[in-house]
Amino acid sequence: MRIGIFTDSYPPQINGVATVSALLNKVFKEHGHEVYVITVSNSKLTQPYEVNGNIIGISSKAIKNLYNYRWASIYPRIAARFLASLNLDIIHVQTELTIGIFARLLAKIYSIPIVYTYHTTYEDYTYYVTKGNVPFDKFAKKVVAAFSKTLGNNSTEFTTTSEKTKDLLKTYGVTNFINVIPNGLDLSLFLNKDFKEEIIQYKKDHDLENKFICLLLGRLAQEKSFDVVLKNINAYIQKTNRDDIRVLVVGSGPAEEDLKKIVEESNLKGYVEFLGFVPYERTAFYYYLSDLFISASLTETQGLTFIEAMASGLPVLARFDECLSGVIEDKVNGFFYNTEDEFIKSFDYFFELSEEDKKFMKEKAKFLVVDKYSSEKYYHRMLDVYNRALRKCWWNI
Repeated sequence: MRIGIFTDSYPPQINGVATVSALLNKVFKEHGHEVYVITVSNSKLTQPYEVNGNIIGISSKAIKNLYNYRWASIYPRIAARFLASLNLDIIHVQTELTIGIFARLLAKIYSIPIVYTYHTTYEDYTYYVTKGNVPFDKFAKKVVAAFSKTLGNNSTEFTTTSEKTKDLLKTYGVTNFINVIPNGLDLSLFLNKDFKEEIIQYKKDHDLENKFICLLLGRLAQEKSFDVVLKNINAYIQKTNRDDIRVLVVGSGPAEEDLKKIVEESNLKGYVEFLGFVPYERTAFYYYLSDLFISASLTETQGLTFIEAMASGLPVLARFDECLSGVIEDKVNGFFYNTEDEFIKSFDYFFELSEEDKKFMKEKAKFLVVDKYSSEKYYHRMLDVYNRALRKCWWNI
């Protein structure tokens, strides 16, 4: 099968869509399929596109006001002619805007079945455009709903990553069948890694010996609610007077300075360290270094970082979100909280666990990830969707 994966996000970018797009490329190639990734080029091109192996980069420009989102031409004709020559059997769209629109135009012109995966609830991101203007934000959310409905209903096959997101799409008016397929994970990057000696040295060099290390990892943006986590940790420290807690914040983003300000203005100075951007292949080290992964995000469609943490044997403390109900089992492989009081109680509960109970929790976390989110299971689920899309196309000929 000749597959075109169309995405605005691809490594070296670090986000869930980039990670999943790279996994699709890897796992379908491993199974003998011919795969092409069509994405934005991060280079300054003098031509409409560039080819690097099976990665086709379309000329694009960064939009600074939208967190350097790269905008490509909606239909670069020269690139379109090249892609037409590849005789793609399936077009799989991962993102909605320029590359996604390009994919849909190609699919329409050349009668190629289109599989569309809805990764992002854009109504949670409209503030980047509306900048606090409430009437404008309400209008923007209506536009998002209408746009999502149109894309969902005009795809040969439509997938998303959780029942929560499926239910939201139905409220938008999507009537097309929605396949719920959780994103897979390349377990080789996280499972059973040996960082023992490096961790010992790192703790010694960074004064982290005999410290309880909390990990916050991801894009530092308003919708991820890292501010809620920091305020909850501060409340816990104030209540218990513990001085052995340390918080490592891994990642960068538009909210970084605001988060640093929270640390400066609270009693967290000396407890929190911002490590900045870390390459994706290096994140496993920080999962293994830490004692607890903490999040307060309510905007995830699945939450890959939670799964990465659990694959690394790191228990998760997360604000309750429906999309995590099949990922975290409270007090079995992690913890849920809603309020500050619940956060403090869960933190205390984890501290009081015996080493044997903590080890059991880590093993349960790893077992669930291997059982549900392996790249092999993801491959077979997505292959079924591709085959259904092909059959629909054949029936319509």
